[in-house]
Amino acid sequence: MKFVEIDLLGVYVAPMSMLIIAAWFVTVGLRLVVSRLGLLTQVWHPALFMFAVYMIVLSCMTLIAAR
Repeated sequence: MKFVEIDLLGVYVAPMSMLIIAAWFVTVGLRLVVSRLGLLTQVWHPALFMFAVYMIVLSCMTLIAAR
């Protein structure tokens, strides 16, 4: 797949920005699940942990989209 700009109501948007938003929604869902299970209290720095999870999700989504 080639990354090309997306025309969104006359505004050209980079495909990476769409992946960033999608990864954010996935991370929010994962955060709800992890906090409901009480696992977020087991990590040393919850914000840093969730940022790392976000980076992992974004990287995986980018690799899948680039395939």
